[in-house]
Amino acid sequence: QVQLVESGGGLVQPGGSLRLSCAASGNIFSIYTMGWYRQAPGKQRELVAVITSGGISNYADSVKGRFTISRDFSRDNAKTTSYLQMNSLKPEDTAVYYCNAGYYTTGSSTANVWGQGTQVTVSS
Repeated sequence: QVQLVESGGGLVQPGGSLRLSCAASGNIFSIYTMGWYRQAPGKQRELVAVITSGGISNYADSVKGRFTISRDFSRDNAKTTSYLQMNSLKPEDTAVYYCNAGYYTTGSSTANVWGQGTQVTVSS
């Protein structure tokens, strides 16, 4: 099992920056991908960025060059944290941001877990 706890959302002016964090605990070495999604009012949830256990990242076209996803491990390897550094924020980035982790359960079976979501509002 894997559990996720998000933090870091808030209100920021256009052009500003925010960093979101997603701390994963439990069987963290079963995680093969961590990602960030967002959902604006009246819209479907969309992928923002994803990073694999091998460190390969991928981004939605709308955030390329502005957002950076990364991941690190705690010293005791009890937790792994994914970060989403968001720069040059635009009003259209306003949404609830959700962290996601894909992990192996038994054999080749996989599962997904979601964070609780954190609100990001970009407004002057």
